[in-house]
Amino acid sequence: MSADTSTGPLAGSVEPAPYPPHWEADVVLADGGTVHLRPIMPADADRLVELHAGLSPETIYFRFFAAYPLLSDADVRRFTTVDHVERAALVAVLGDSFIAVVRYDRIPQTELAEVAFVVTDAHQGRGLGSVMLEHIAAVARENGIRRFIAEVLPQNHRMVGVFRDAGYRTKSSFADGVVHMEFPIEPTERSVNVMRSREHRAESQSIQRLLFPQSVAVVGVSRQLHRVGTTVFRNLLNSGFQGPVYPVNPRGGHVASVRAYPSVLDIDDEVDLAVIATPAASVAAVVEECARKSVHGLVIISSGFGETGSAGRAAERQLVVTALASGMRVIGPNCLGVINTDPAISLNATLAPISPGRGKIGFFSQSGALGIAILESVAQRRLGLSTFVSAGNRADVSGNDMLQYWEEDPATDVVLLYLESFGNPRKFARLARRVARKKPIVAVKSGRYTTQVPVGHAGVAVPVSEEAADALFRQAGVIRVETLARLFDVAQMLGYQPLPTGRRVAIVGNSAALGILAADCCVGAGLQMAELTAETTDQLRQGLSPLAVVGNPLDLSASGSGEDFRQALTAVLADSGVDAVITVCIPPLDTPETEVARVLTEVVGTATKPVASTFLAMVGLPEQMCHDQGLAGARCVPSFRSPEAAVYALAKATEYAEWRARPVGVVPELPDINDASARDLVAAELAAAPTGRWLTPDRVIELFACYGIRVWPTVAVASADEAVAAAAGLGYPVALKATAAYLRHRPELGSVRLDLDTEDELRTAYAAMSARLGAVEAGLVLQTVAPPGVATVVGATEDPSFGALVSFGIGGVVTDLLDDRAFRILPLTDVDAADLVRSIRAAPLLSGYRGAEPVDIEALQHLLLRVGRLADDILEVAEVEINPAVVSSDGVSVLSARVRVAPPVLSHDLGPRRMR
Repeated sequence: MSADTSTGPLAGSVEPAPYPPHWEADVVLADGGTVHLRPIMPADADRLVELHAGLSPETIYFRFFAAYPLLSDADVRRFTTVDHVERAALVAVLGDSFIAVVRYDRIPQTELAEVAFVVTDAHQGRGLGSVMLEHIAAVARENGIRRFIAEVLPQNHRMVGVFRDAGYRTKSSFADGVVHMEFPIEPTERSVNVMRSREHRAESQSIQRLLFPQSVAVVGVSRQLHRVGTTVFRNLLNSGFQGPVYPVNPRGGHVASVRAYPSVLDIDDEVDLAVIATPAASVAAVVEECARKSVHGLVIISSGFGETGSAGRAAERQLVVTALASGMRVIGPNCLGVINTDPAISLNATLAPISPGRGKIGFFSQSGALGIAILESVAQRRLGLSTFVSAGNRADVSGNDMLQYWEEDPATDVVLLYLESFGNPRKFARLARRVARKKPIVAVKSGRYTTQVPVGHAGVAVPVSEEAADALFRQAGVIRVETLARLFDVAQMLGYQPLPTGRRVAIVGNSAALGILAADCCVGAGLQMAELTAETTDQLRQGLSPLAVVGNPLDLSASGSGEDFRQALTAVLADSGVDAVITVCIPPLDTPETEVARVLTEVVGTATKPVASTFLAMVGLPEQMCHDQGLAGARCVPSFRSPEAAVYALAKATEYAEWRARPVGVVPELPDINDASARDLVAAELAAAPTGRWLTPDRVIELFACYGIRVWPTVAVASADEAVAAAAGLGYPVALKATAAYLRHRPELGSVRLDLDTEDELRTAYAAMSARLGAVEAGLVLQTVAPPGVATVVGATEDPSFGALVSFGIGGVVTDLLDDRAFRILPLTDVDAADLVRSIRAAPLLSGYRGAEPVDIEALQHLLLRVGRLADDILEVAEVEINPAVVSSDGVSVLSARVRVAPPVLSHDLGPRRMR
């Protein structure tokens, strides 16, 4: 069986498909398998007949309400010949066979259509009905259909459940032995939540199938020890994998005393996972064989694909199309492999000879080349992993899939990511924000100072702006670090210690110099030096050696004993004014180094506050010190190479704890929104200018009014008399402004005259500005003067990877000079808007700086939410600039705004579900 990998009406046809390309999709089903969805075509007649012939009598009866063993030629023509507007149908393709069909037929001259499904018996219960309903509803919406109706037999419980459980507002009635169901197909909050919940379960299950195989075939094994396939095969054997491992070599024979098979098809038993390590030219044939063998998943270690250029990307894409159409997910190509340290599986299907120990950290690395170095560092630090996935070119499985899996994985408490690019950044933001509420995510995102993106890893080399990446991580609660070393430092802290409840830190050590250094680092990192209570101070002075200096830092002196450390740590950890403790230690004079380490692990092992330690010049101590006497709930104490590293890790953990304690925030319901009129306006503009254009001022006012944003009107004036007449209509005082591009927002060039109270003042100002700038060339306009306040700049800019980013800053040249702007990705919650306003360095200007009157920050946040909603609702709004929006104590005044519309680059993350 070969997979149906056509992406148009006919395989090999040069005719374009008579439907939009996005109507095709690869989807993950509830059991983790995959299928391909596409519209039906006349050439599909034979496969439709084959599908019908394989249905059970009960399934046929449920679909047609009668015995219908054979489809007539007229039936087949009617079912396969559709116009994709009034009548449309989608098929689910697995391999070369249809396993499900969904269709709608519009009721003439209405926005209503009848929808019907059939799923082959062998594939019922896999979630096909729900995902196909999502896709056919999306097709119908594009064709102007607003409601579906369905006639279902009451005993067809599964189909009734598909409609009722989809999250739409369904109305049901019963008559003549049939359940009549009707519902609107516009996405609702509930339908989107249902879809995302199903997406989460399906994608998590698909990764489970890859990480917990019962059998593995390694394709490309030879008798030469250092070949890629042989290395993976031996690592699998050495890791103690709990299932059979089948080496595949064209010559057969034996490898390492294990029988080898000429191909995957020659293996008698089932194969869950195939690891492919053959030359690039032969990988396609191997994938076809795996499809025929019904393998569940692929790890393609072979290189020579997307990383080599356009031809390699095309070959890589075809591999994935073939695999997904046959129910297989793909890790790679050009990857290191996968590891699962669960003793029930013990899977090391990588090129790395060292498999990390069992731990609570899940690691996703986009780079295959760095993988071995990463795993060596993990082993040296004794971090321990639950699972490790190197995605390489990330042709299919990405970090988003791993987040779906790790969110509910009981074996994973901390998630580490090494990213070079984003596959679906909007989805990443949504998933990361949800997962980070339960488990910390620590990420290294390379490319901070370069726009060069590894082509194979990104699919297409589209650089992501650092503003976008930083905004994404900040909003989602992802802890961004700069280097792999810091990634591991933070992982040590989060993986073995509780989260701090505040920023107050106590330092305990046996070196005054190290204590002061650590204290300086704490203050520099935004932490606070705790003030020990009088009770703690008295207790320490009575119990410690006279050489100890009680304070913070607490210096036990170089002669401090293990017992001194025990008393000091016990007292400090019990102090209500301390949120976290850092210990700094040099080799003690009178006490063995191991004694101090033992005391530390005993005291800290069951503490409820985080502790980080630094042991300088002390040999033989591990980077994780664990109490080995079986204390219930005992934790390892992370030991860092320097005080700076310890403080950095603690500071990042503190920032994360604060983010997690914040309210989640909601995307608020905003009154006075008329998105339908706004969409019509934008559609009309794009119909007139298909490549996009800047809207006229009047159209901007009209568009903003649809979202409850009032733009102060301006009147263009070409003479002093026109200016005087306009002022009479607007009312004094007025402002005279130049709107030419080279003069806009350049008051230093004399482009603005404010507070003109009389006709004489207006005529004088007009004469001066027109003489200096030219009335026509400068584009002079008149506007009523806004209440005094702080001038701000609000914008929405389209990022090629993220979609719209909302930006905020204070108006003026200083903001441009210092680049004092902040960004947030969409959708914008109330918490995001409040955080955005306060995140710029000049934010104190809004709160009454130097005795000035505080402005209406709530009104400003309201404006940000409305601009964000506009940009999020209408993807064709490519750019918004409000400059200035003057915020006073009584509200906000939008004095000038520009909007550019253009065809959208991205789609909404509102469904239907799809893998790419």
